Amino acid sequence: MNIEQARFNMIEQQIRPWNVLDAGILDLLGSVRREDFVPAAYRGLAFMDTEIPLPCGQNMLFPKVEARILQELAVRKDEWVLEVGAGSGFMAALLGHRAAAVQTLELHEELVALARANLHRAGMSNVTVEHADGAHYAKHAEFDVIVLSGSVAQIPQDLLQRLKPGGRLAAIVGDEPVMHAQIVTRATETDFRTRDLFDTVAKRLEHFPEPSRFQF
Repeated sequence: MNIEQARFNMIEQQIRPWNVLDAGILDLLGSVRREDFVPAAYRGLAFMDTEIPLPCGQNMLFPKVEARILQELAVRKDEWVLEVGAGSGFMAALLGHRAAAVQTLELHEELVALARANLHRAGMSNVTVEHADGAHYAKHAEFDVIVLSGSVAQIPQDLLQRLKPGGRLAAIVGDEPVMHAQIVTRATETDFRTRDLFDTVAKRLEHFPEPSRFQF
């Protein structure tokens, strides 16, 4: 496989047609080696329009989904980012190139080790991988940007409260067969504004609340 041709095709045939037109984002996707964050058994799928299996039953998101969320968040170099669901570390690496610092949480020890190794190899010194459950994160901290790298039934209020005024949270919300990628912006202390981006489907983040399915 011609790696650079495959990377170029991913950007031009998958990502750009999804309205990812920010030159800085496109350049970043051309320089961060996605193939280094893909398990060896699936490296041939690194640039394909598909989710990629990870250990512990997890997945990497579609490349176009990662790229569009990154563009819509418009992360700045002075901002602090929290990611829930490190996976292989690829989204954290992209965020790290845009932000002052990234803290990414991962529930599964095997993925913590994988993400740390991948990020270290990529030279991402401003990204920290923490072994923690993002659904029950006890540390008191506020962030400019929060990214949920998986789906939830609804956006947890405690994560919204961790946003600084002007902060943004990205999540994939809802139930199969159709979920919605959303950006929630904290306009003021009490005013949160939601913007729908696109329809997609993503694997659930574990331990976040599910609505009752009982009907009376």
